[in-house]
Amino acid sequence: MDKIGINRKRGGTLDILYQDELIAVISKPAGLAVQGGEGVGICVTDILSEQLGTRIFPVHRLDKDTAGVLVTALSKHAAALYSDFFIRRKIVKRYKAVCLNCPSWRSGEIRMPLERKNRDRCGPSSVQEAVTFYDVEKSSPDGSFCLVSLRIETGRMHQIRRHLASAGFPVAADDKYGDFKLNKEIRRLYGIRKLQLAAVSVTLPVMDGGKERQAEISCPLPPHMEECVAALFP
Repeated sequence: MDKIGINRKRGGTLDILYQDELIAVISKPAGLAVQGGEGVGICVTDILSEQLGTRIFPVHRLDKDTAGVLVTALSKHAAALYSDFFIRRKIVKRYKAVCLNCPSWRSGEIRMPLERKNRDRCGPSSVQEAVTFYDVEKSSPDGSFCLVSLRIETGRMHQIRRHLASAGFPVAADDKYGDFKLNKEIRRLYGIRKLQLAAVSVTLPVMDGGKERQAEISCPLPPHMEECVAALFP
């Protein structure tokens, strides 16, 4: 398996980590939506379409406030192909998060079904299987904070944030599912304001001379997370 680091190719506004005839994998900044919609003035698909001179199709989602590796397709055919790869779990996404509190075990898995409401928000909701694996990389001496690496086996909406919050170690600065009192405290003490969650790598099939091979495409933590890690784990 090939490993591809950041800045394989650079251009325009967004950092392109990898590009071939089918896909472009970018490093998405925190605070940038993937697609347009109500209340969205600018998004990845618009920027990247202009940058590459072709229409871009998102293959999966990252929350607006989550930074990191994002896979986009350069055609409808490629979008369908890579969407199928996700469905068949041929693509592995890895994340890192700074969490409030620490889990009892250094590594483990969270298996908790998550409710999914219908898109039109009418009718009954459904419950979907959801699995998140975690490993603690660093922890503060008093157990107040930890840096965890994560792998998700399923891709549900806000899965990592919901799972970690339910397990008792929410993502720092998560104003939707996190600990609001502690978020306020770390904002006061450390100036931590942005969501401390990033997609750091993706392992996926790429086409090379008509043959499929696996490649790992990665990028470092975004600056706001590097600053947080430096502040909490000196």
